[in-house]
Amino acid sequence: MMTYQRLLEITAAQAPVLSANVASPVFNEIEIQSRWFSGNFSREHLSNHGQNVTIVSPGEWNRGAGPDFLAATIEIDGVTFHGPIELDLDSRNWELHGHNQSEFFDDVILHIVLQDCAPTYFTRTSNHRDVPRIVLSPDEVNAALGRPRLNQGLARPGLCLTPLAEMPEAEASALLKESALHRAQRKATRFEQTANLHSFSQALWEALADALGFSANRLPLRLLAQRLPVKKLNQHTPEDREAILFGTAGFLSPTLHETAPPDSQEWLEDIWTRWWKHRLDYEFPTNRNPAWSTRATRPGNHPQRRLAALAAAAAQWNSLSSLARQAPPFTNFSKALAELNEPFWDHHHTLQSNRTEKPIKLLGKSRLEEFLINTLYPLNLENWDAFAKVRAAAPNQKVKRCCERLFGSLEKAKPYLKFAWQHQALLQVYQDFCLEDLSDCADCPFPSQLAQWKPTPSHD
Repeated sequence: MMTYQRLLEITAAQAPVLSANVASPVFNEIEIQSRWFSGNFSREHLSNHGQNVTIVSPGEWNRGAGPDFLAATIEIDGVTFHGPIELDLDSRNWELHGHNQSEFFDDVILHIVLQDCAPTYFTRTSNHRDVPRIVLSPDEVNAALGRPRLNQGLARPGLCLTPLAEMPEAEASALLKESALHRAQRKATRFEQTANLHSFSQALWEALADALGFSANRLPLRLLAQRLPVKKLNQHTPEDREAILFGTAGFLSPTLHETAPPDSQEWLEDIWTRWWKHRLDYEFPTNRNPAWSTRATRPGNHPQRRLAALAAAAAQWNSLSSLARQAPPFTNFSKALAELNEPFWDHHHTLQSNRTEKPIKLLGKSRLEEFLINTLYPLNLENWDAFAKVRAAAPNQKVKRCCERLFGSLEKAKPYLKFAWQHQALLQVYQDFCLEDLSDCADCPFPSQLAQWKPTPSHD
């Protein structure tokens, strides 16, 4: 009996070798560090000396000079160690960046790298202590990032559209259901990895920040949520919380109010004054922060406005975290998020924008639905029937590309576009097969295997 998992295994086994004209993946170091902090990598490793290394706690982000993470806990062959961790893309960066001569790195307990270009080279501190080193494999990194081998397949019909078109609708639906379940389980696993390391509340906080980032600003907002854990942030007053979030994000300056509209100046001066009190405790150096993106961004999606929504959510976090644990369709949670408000942001798109006549919602319906589909429903797959009833929004550009590639056109894919889970399924099939095929369909095993597809008994 052919299953979706079997299709994946066959494709992986028969996938073309990475060719010379396909660029090797380029990794963003700070994004890898973010995924490390979230717990999206294995917690069991083998060091360069053959020692068994277990990650107990990834530590906390370092705001100053020195290693990337502080106060981490690991076990090496059963012995517990506490201290800093450094993560580099290349093992040679330890010396290239002068860590071997800096006293800030003398207490490092683990060196994590993506490429060990000199396996016989030892990671040494300025006091000549050897630091254990572990390597994160490219496959593990790609899995943690959810990154396929290709960024995008060509937006034209593929070879699989014929067998898909000829497949009975019941069998095609069974295939897509397995694909949607596979995608949801991967999302749930990633969330649970973070929850196991930090708590359900913190995992939810990071997931909401990621969703509010809306593609271009997901990494900056997720980093902010990691560097300002919600438990720590909520030790402050709501007004100070907002100032700390905007200050840590790098959006505040002492003269910001001087160039703002008159009705905003007093509010901006106050938020700067509040941030100044906490600046030494929360500010990160500029070179440790990713750049915020405002290119081709609609006012409602501006990162400052998304950050305002996160600040408003923090003010009700204990309640939101509790409501998120309720069963689908998450009516109470959705209502609480939809009603988030804040006097200044009810009438401003950015810190320096003019006041709007009509109030504007902090969190729109589409962003809220996306969060439920990508976070809460995957955590409740035992309630599949509830997920299956969620209607889909209009197909976005990614879904349209999937339809073109898999069915030949958006029109031919119409029977599979009514519900949100179907969109998720198409995106996963496209990612698992089209974006893993380096031959542009010519040598992809997926089309031929589709002819053998039969639904498993659980779908009958």
